[in-house]
Amino acid sequence: IAARHLGNLNTMEGVELVGVADPANGRAAEYASRYGGRPYEDWRAMLEIERPDAVYLCVPPYVHGDIEDTLIAARIPFFVEKPLATDAALPERLAERIDATGLLTSVGYHWRYLDTIERASALVAACRPRLALGYWLDFVPSPPWWIRRCYSGGQVVDQTTHIYDLARYLLGEPTLVYSAACGDGLTRYPGCDIDSVCATTLQFETGALGVITSTCLVHYPHRIGLWLYAQDLIVACCEHSLRIETPAGEEVHEPQADPYLLEDRAFIRAVQTGDRGSIRVPYAEALRTHRLIMRVLEATRQGRPLALTRDGRAS
Repeated sequence: IAARHLGNLNTMEGVELVGVADPANGRAAEYASRYGGRPYEDWRAMLEIERPDAVYLCVPPYVHGDIEDTLIAARIPFFVEKPLATDAALPERLAERIDATGLLTSVGYHWRYLDTIERASALVAACRPRLALGYWLDFVPSPPWWIRRCYSGGQVVDQTTHIYDLARYLLGEPTLVYSAACGDGLTRYPGCDIDSVCATTLQFETGALGVITSTCLVHYPHRIGLWLYAQDLIVACCEHSLRIETPAGEEVHEPQADPYLLEDRAFIRAVQTGDRGSIRVPYAEALRTHRLIMRVLEATRQGRPLALTRDGRAS
């Protein structure tokens, strides 16, 4: 994901990449040779020497914390990829500091920048779906840390969070969550302790019901997206298409712009001008999705439904 953002930033007028930090052997040098800037193994040294106007954080879930604290203290705007962390407490603490300083932030829930999702949002406003079925049915990613809960948080935290965020965006805030998970099945991965399957039922403030399922047991991206059902209407929201079915027939729409590029442009424009109006997911908004994910995990552990307040906290 870092390379994708770097490629986008490299095309923008008024943007100069001054440094890339990565402890992995040679990766920072590879990125720097391709996109510009100086390579660093230590991000602290990069910040001290380069004094950047803004920073992108494209780090594994378990790395969050010290970097954000340093950027907040230095009042450096940052774009951070989801998830915000593997636990509940860290993002809450960081959000308080961000709010107190008024720091400019953006979080990489890029589905919200899809023009197809804008079209879906207009349909939802007019037709009020009563049922949502969400899926992230995929394979185990390659990083070895991903199969450890303490490093990735598990699939719901690291991947399916996009679907939960989209459900919030289109249907409003959940008021009730129940979830169950299964931890076996990934027998080819020694040391694996994440859930291989999770099924969650949500009730939204609109009265709509949702079921969101996750698995990393399959060998390819089998189904990833959110299906919405209203009277005489089916809306299937996927990253690369929007399918609309009515009694009159079927329409398929493809995104006309790269959502990663749009979110990068929105952040850079805000850094350059101070206008934050195009940023669709500042840290405080991403925190609401993270709270929901944490409640899903808590409901799984407790084995009972949990009521939620409108800001995503347990009631």
